Amino acid sequence: MNILVTGGAGFIGSNHVRFLLANAEDRVVNLDLLTYAGNLENLAGCEDHPRYRFVRGDVRDRALVRGLLADEGIDAVVHFAAESHVDRSVEGPEIFVTTNVLGTEILLEESRAAGVQRFVMVSTDEVYGSLGSEGLFTERTPLAPNSPYAASKAAADLLCRAFHHTFGFPVVVTRCSNNYGPYQFPEKLIPLMIANALEGKALPVYGDGLQVRDWLFVEDHCRAVDLALRHGRPGAVYNIGGGNEMRNLDLVKLLLDRLGLGHDLITFVADRPGHDRRYAIDASCIAAELGWAPTVDFATGMARTVDWYLANRPWWEKIRSGRYTQYYAQMYGPGGRHAGADGSR
Repeated sequence: MNILVTGGAGFIGSNHVRFLLANAEDRVVNLDLLTYAGNLENLAGCEDHPRYRFVRGDVRDRALVRGLLADEGIDAVVHFAAESHVDRSVEGPEIFVTTNVLGTEILLEESRAAGVQRFVMVSTDEVYGSLGSEGLFTERTPLAPNSPYAASKAAADLLCRAFHHTFGFPVVVTRCSNNYGPYQFPEKLIPLMIANALEGKALPVYGDGLQVRDWLFVEDHCRAVDLALRHGRPGAVYNIGGGNEMRNLDLVKLLLDRLGLGHDLITFVADRPGHDRRYAIDASCIAAELGWAPTVDFATGMARTVDWYLANRPWWEKIRSGRYTQYYAQMYGPGGRHAGADGSR
């Protein structure tokens, strides 16, 4: 297949591009706007792969999307592109609505018109809202998003449902729990805490730190998304969870222990508005239908993750300093090498 991956320079998207190039024979076209969280260094070594092309562009650019689907003969779309940081959505919701909702509608409509055969919408368990101390999110849990980010993803999910119901468009929605692993942008919990600890900075923990999340290693998520693409039922929703519930405070302590540092760097800060208390996923549907199960246990995944950030300190130091964005200005900004172009190899 010719697969269009949107947001393929981000954390999960770049891991998925690497997964496809390593485990399949498909051709991969990566469409990414390279906003603050998109980083071409996530794909170092892929640039000259014969089955890979990168295109810098916006999923909200209808003409670009239409042309790309036609010119590349796209058979399938895996849609990761999204504004995804809850804190940023609290500060400025509008970009979340335009990118996550309007961008998804444009991609759906143009994909339908182009005769795309499979479309996977990569969503999040945050669309379900917050759980109490017991129970799990299932595919039948009502949507009850509590942040502008989660609301925008829920709206996009419902558009996917409508396109399947109204037009028979072959869309599948996946909803995952919190991912962790290499190449995660260092404003997210795990890489932020690792980087701050290594620089001797305070580790800010929201509220009492007792919020619970279910953690999923990113490579296991990529396998699940690929199974949904190739074998998922059109119109279906699949929850993808790691089965690793942990309180945020305990996770931060685990990271410090792994780094051989004391817990005195932990600093409690005012809680985030509308902060969900607990997420936990029931992944029995994708297990029964598609035979998926996580293969990386939590201890192994965390060890691999911490070791990767230790071994790739220049990668996250460039991001934290902002130096990584200078390359894009030189290449794609006014007067840059690719100014006005819609892509590069």
